[in-house]
Amino acid sequence: MSKIISVHSFRGGTGKSNVTANLAYTAASRGNRVGIIDTDIQSPGVHVLFGLGGEQIHRSLNDYLWGRCPIEETACDVSAIAGLPDDGKGRLYVIPSSLNAGDIARVLRDGYDPALLNDGFRALIERMKLDMLFIDTHPGVNEETLLSIAISDALVILLRPDQQDYQGTAVTVDLARRLAVPILVLAVNKVLPLFDMDAIKREAEATFNAPVAGVLPLSEEMVRLGSSDLFCRRYPDHPFTKGVRQILTSLVG
Repeated sequence: MSKIISVHSFRGGTGKSNVTANLAYTAASRGNRVGIIDTDIQSPGVHVLFGLGGEQIHRSLNDYLWGRCPIEETACDVSAIAGLPDDGKGRLYVIPSSLNAGDIARVLRDGYDPALLNDGFRALIERMKLDMLFIDTHPGVNEETLLSIAISDALVILLRPDQQDYQGTAVTVDLARRLAVPILVLAVNKVLPLFDMDAIKREAEATFNAPVAGVLPLSEEMVRLGSSDLFCRRYPDHPFTKGVRQILTSLVG
C-alpha cells in the first residue's frame, strides 16, 4: 500500500527540504517508486537539491492548482540526476513549486484552494504508481499544512536543539495527535557534533512524549555541499546518512 509521508517544522531554517529530499532519495535507492512534492509554494527549494533550474521546470505545482494541467504533468523524473540504477525499479520524481516571481506573488495575493492538494496527492499516487509520496510542507501552521498532515500516513516533525523550535514543536505535536496521524516521529537536525546525541534524543522524547527517529549532526561536509547535491548520495557512510536511514526505517520498516 502506498504511503503519504509529510515532513514538517514549525519554523523555517530547520533543514526540512534537505532532509525530505534525502529521505526520498534513500527510499528510491531501495527500489521504490517515490515522489517528492514541494508544497512550500511561497519559498520553494526542493528542486535545488536535484539540480533543477527554471529552464528545466516546464510545469509546476502552481500550474496544477490553477487548473492549467493534470498534476502528473508537473512531475520531473530526477532518477538519473540522483544516480539511481536504470533498471526500472527505483524511480524518483520531483513536483516543484514555481520559481517565477509573478507566480509567487499571485499565491501571496490570491491564494488557492488547499483542498486541491488532497486530490492532487491521491492522483499522483494512482497515476504514477508511487510507493511513497513525500510532502515538503510549508513551515508553521496554515490550512494547507493541516490538510497535508491530516491525510498523511506518517509525519516527521523536524526541529533543532533550540528553545524556539522546542516551543513551536509542542504545538505541532499536539495538532498531529488531534488529527490522529498514524505514525508520528521527531527528528532533531543541525546538532553540533560536540553535543551528546543520546542526551539530545532523551530530552526531546521526554519533552514531547514522542519517539525521536534520528538525531542528525551538523557537519562541515554539509555546509560545504550547500544544498548542491543529495548528501546521502555524496556521503553514504556519514552519520547524517545513517540517521536518515534510521528515520526512514521508523516510517516504513
